[in-house]
Amino acid sequence: MRHLAKSAPPSVEPVQKDLSMIPRTVFSEEHDIFRHTVRNFVEKEIVPFHSAWEDAGIVDRSCWEKAGAAGLLCCGMPEDYGGAGGDFLFGAIVQEELAFAGTTGPGFHLHSDIVAPYLLHYGTEAQKQKYLPRMARGEIIGALAMSEPNAGSDVSAIGTRAVKTENGYRLSGQKIFITNGQNADIVIVACKTNKDAGAKGISLVIVERDDEGFTRGRNLEKIGWHAQDTSELFFDDVFLPDDRLLGPLDGGFACLMDQLPQERLLACIRGTAAIEAVVDLTAQYVKDRQVFGKPLSAKQNTRFAMADAKTHAITARVLTDKLIELHQQGGLDATQAAVGKLYVTELCTTLMDDCLQLHGGYGYMREYAVARAWVDNRFSRIAGGSSEIMRELIARFLFGR
Repeated sequence: MRHLAKSAPPSVEPVQKDLSMIPRTVFSEEHDIFRHTVRNFVEKEIVPFHSAWEDAGIVDRSCWEKAGAAGLLCCGMPEDYGGAGGDFLFGAIVQEELAFAGTTGPGFHLHSDIVAPYLLHYGTEAQKQKYLPRMARGEIIGALAMSEPNAGSDVSAIGTRAVKTENGYRLSGQKIFITNGQNADIVIVACKTNKDAGAKGISLVIVERDDEGFTRGRNLEKIGWHAQDTSELFFDDVFLPDDRLLGPLDGGFACLMDQLPQERLLACIRGTAAIEAVVDLTAQYVKDRQVFGKPLSAKQNTRFAMADAKTHAITARVLTDKLIELHQQGGLDATQAAVGKLYVTELCTTLMDDCLQLHGGYGYMREYAVARAWVDNRFSRIAGGSSEIMRELIARFLFGR
């Protein structure tokens, strides 16, 4: 495997955020070295610019190119396709460090750990060689287009259609809430190739930036994730040659279902790291904040609330690390991923609110990290399958359909 961090800092110590009290065992020394690289990159190349990107509603493309040069993109891809040949844990580290820093703008996870695996697992050799090395270098940015105005969690209800023509397909339809939507150079689009077959008539196709008839709508104005370009996409009779079909014709739904456990695990990873970071900064705040001549942490209510928060954070960490371990072993299934996403994202929303409350009025000021985290992490209960869908998946395990 190509070494992701060229050299270790003197006397490398584990650099995992030591907020859980229980030692983490899923990472090796090589992962720890890589974490140093990622953390330094985030501190130098993302944090100083993130506020400006929030104002602009988009991350500057130069950040993607720098991340590619630093080995932070597609690090789980094989070296033959421009990646570092690492395992899933390297991408997890990137996700964690972005969450620890409260930087929601760079959609690296979507690009590296969702879009790239679709190309790796279902693409032809020509498609892999065409896209993956450039994605790893940050030269092109990837997106996945599933959601539509009238089709969110119910993927089988999508209306975007690709009609077979001579030497290709004609794609027409609309997508919404697409991460990396403005920056994207390639978009994997879920569409109907057999309109009468329901989920069994869905295929995946690849749309490129300059395809005639492909246009981007608004960069959507969200209540959080302000630096993330989340967009509407429109396809007006876009011609796609036959080699833009990704995976089997009418087999797209199975591909989507196969990849969803990893996508939901990524939500667990980000949510758990965000919880740990906010619990930690809140503990520091209540120690420093003086109320009636004493630290806020001297009040029993505060102490008990923080003890509960810490306990919940540890529980989320243990669960998430176990799910990571299962995924590393190839054993993470849809129900396990649903349990993790439901638990962590619901907990994330609750704890963010509790921690904001302990900040008092300051917690409602956007200049405070807890305020931004409170808003940004509300999204986690919706993206990648809503909490209601997660409950339904778990209920099916218990009772069947």
